[in-house]
Amino acid sequence: MNYLKKNDGLWILHNDKDFCMGLTEEMAETLGEVTFISLPKIGQKVTAGEPLLEIEAEKAVQEFKSPLTGVVSSISEKVAADPKALNTEDEMDAWILSLREVDAADFEKL
Repeated sequence: MNYLKKNDGLWILHNDKDFCMGLTEEMAETLGEVTFISLPKIGQKVTAGEPLLEIEAEKAVQEFKSPLTGVVSSISEKVAADPKALNTEDEMDAWILSLREVDAADFEKL
């Protein structure tokens, strides 16, 4: 079963294994064309409420805090190679990274 939530400009999809995150359509419109993204490393532990990534775009620079505590399990190679890949009509194509070792109860609280 899949679960989708939105939190502070990010969507979070739980697919029973990973918690995938990406940029919401609304946040993408607010930022404008993305030009740069600062990403965590695979294997890095992240803590809810702490800085997760930073996006530079034509209208703003936005720091995103992690909505969940976990370990980065994957990064979108497409976005890492070309941040402009986040400039898409379909927000589900704008996935950035995935986390594992997340407490599902924390996800439910979002």
